[in-house]
Amino acid sequence: MSLAEEVRDAALQLGFVRVGFSPVEPFARGGNALADWLAKGRHGEMAYMAEHPGRADPTSLLAEAKTLIVVALPYTRHVSEAKALHGRVARYAMGGDYHAVMKNKLRALADKLGALTSRPVLARPCVDSAPILEREAAERAGVGFIAKSTMSIVPGVGSYVFLGELLVDVDLEPSMPERSRCGSCVKCIAACPTGAIVDAQILDARRCISYLTIELRGTIPVDLRPLIGTWVYGCDICQEVCPFNASQQERPVAPEMRARFTSLELSTLLAMGSSEHKRLVKDSAMRRVSRVQLARNAAVALGNCNDPRAIAPLVAALHAHASPLVRAHAAWALGRYANGHEEARAALATAAENETNAEVMSEIAAARSIPSTGPS
Repeated sequence: MSLAEEVRDAALQLGFVRVGFSPVEPFARGGNALADWLAKGRHGEMAYMAEHPGRADPTSLLAEAKTLIVVALPYTRHVSEAKALHGRVARYAMGGDYHAVMKNKLRALADKLGALTSRPVLARPCVDSAPILEREAAERAGVGFIAKSTMSIVPGVGSYVFLGELLVDVDLEPSMPERSRCGSCVKCIAACPTGAIVDAQILDARRCISYLTIELRGTIPVDLRPLIGTWVYGCDICQEVCPFNASQQERPVAPEMRARFTSLELSTLLAMGSSEHKRLVKDSAMRRVSRVQLARNAAVALGNCNDPRAIAPLVAALHAHASPLVRAHAAWALGRYANGHEEARAALATAAENETNAEVMSEIAAARSIPSTGPS
């Protein structure tokens, strides 16, 4: 066996489903695309995307690197439908924190490479938080291609995978690069409710549900709120409609990444305290969102439930939540029920008399402007 084949076997034994190798060279195409994306402001409030000019050059992370090893690790793909008054969570966040899991596995792979070469190996493990264009890296290493949705698709596996990279100072035989296989399919573009996929491989993050529920810290634009549905953390719609994910076969998932839950009760998220929030997000990718963000997202989701049982927790949040951001979104959500439900109208009227925050007052006024059809 060649050294590359031995490394591939070691990676497969660690639970990765695809492994590839690429020379360490700048990502010219990705670098140009990133520069254009940033220039058009499509990164929204993700300022960190512009803070690392070396994203297109892997040697900025490890100057001595000679090979980029790229791996894919699957996560749960088949989940049950969310129950009524429950919020949906992107599948990747249903298990353990993939950052820690992937880094541990990549470090183990680096140790194996050191044993195979009988010398200390300089290595730098990378997960998505590292400033590297990992989807082009995966394509170049033959692991997966960049779909029109901008997701990486691993042929024979699909897109429900985490990507990881390991920069090493060892020459390994490169893999054959992958090529796009989307053809004329545009299902992901057509299915995106907010129109975030503006063209093939071009995403306007400012309209993406994942961005709105995770990266955006402040007020969600009013016109996008009804389109979010009941997603409270991330979104999987573009993956759910992708033909490459049509297989009913569930790939073996690392124990740490198995889904702990498939949905979250919205009223609980809306009223959650600090200690409850810490327990929920511990050792989870959901640590990225604050308690206030989750409550804001829950308020929007309750407004989109079209279920009168959502009114009571929204009323409680509008009257008593400490965060003006949450109260503002609760007011909007109650406005969705005000036409036909006296409880919602009365709560908005009371809040209009007592609220002092300007943004919340504006949301209350807008919610009350919906024509009433009289008591339900």
